[in-house]
Amino acid sequence: MNKVQVLLPVGVAALVLASMSVFHVNEDQRAVLFRLGEIVKSDLKPGLHFMTPIINNVSTFDARVLTLDAKSERFLTSEKKNVIVDSFVKWRIGDVGLFYTTVGGDEFQANLRLDQIMKDAMRSEFGVRTIKQLISEDRSALRDTLLEKLAPTAEKFGIKLIDIRIKRIDLPPEVSSSVYQRMRAERERVAREFRSQGAESAELISAEADKQKQVLVANAKRESENIRGRGDAESAEIYSKSFGKNPEFYAFYRSLQAYQTSFEKTQDTLVLKPNSDFFKYFSSEK
Repeated sequence: MNKVQVLLPVGVAALVLASMSVFHVNEDQRAVLFRLGEIVKSDLKPGLHFMTPIINNVSTFDARVLTLDAKSERFLTSEKKNVIVDSFVKWRIGDVGLFYTTVGGDEFQANLRLDQIMKDAMRSEFGVRTIKQLISEDRSALRDTLLEKLAPTAEKFGIKLIDIRIKRIDLPPEVSSSVYQRMRAERERVAREFRSQGAESAELISAEADKQKQVLVANAKRESENIRGRGDAESAEIYSKSFGKNPEFYAFYRSLQAYQTSFEKTQDTLVLKPNSDFFKYFSSEK
């Protein structure tokens, strides 16, 4: 057996041993180094690290910000009214060693613990606030209070809380239905009031319009009577002046108008004496 045959297995073994002695921690990871199951180093920095094969082993964990999207939960307010709350929590691993020893390094278990302590804290805080405060006035104060209460408990599990947000606060369906019915009844009452006011205004406008109409018609009639009277007076004056200039011709003209009116239709018949004044201008005598 030559030297090459001897050194080759030794070199391969050395390379395998060297590769097993080196491990890499990414920037978005945290690592824990164990020696025969016991934690030797925790929260190893990103980069290359060395360990003793077989004796040591490494576990890595996600160092990024994680999200617990909690299920909708029902809480009682200070008014003893149920509300359905939808919330989420932003967190990351703070102490890797403690995180491993308390929840086994399992994100699912960490979310379960975090969800439970968050619900307990929210139940306590919602119980001292009204619906109005929760919806419109007290969101930021509630967030700060929850963070302050939950942070020390979360740190016991190696968890660092980043943020807590409430996405929605809803009334239960059975309560929402009654609230909507009350809102609808209130809107209908307001609508009826507006309609009543509109009808009253319409009556007033109609009455005022009728009054103005009667005034206008009366004024128009009075003006027309005045105009007609002035016209009749002017007409009488013209007739009088015309009659004064030539009474005989005027009488003849008026007789022609009377003939035209009386004999407008061919079947019209008049029974009068021949010497009647009506036929004065039919006679050859002057």
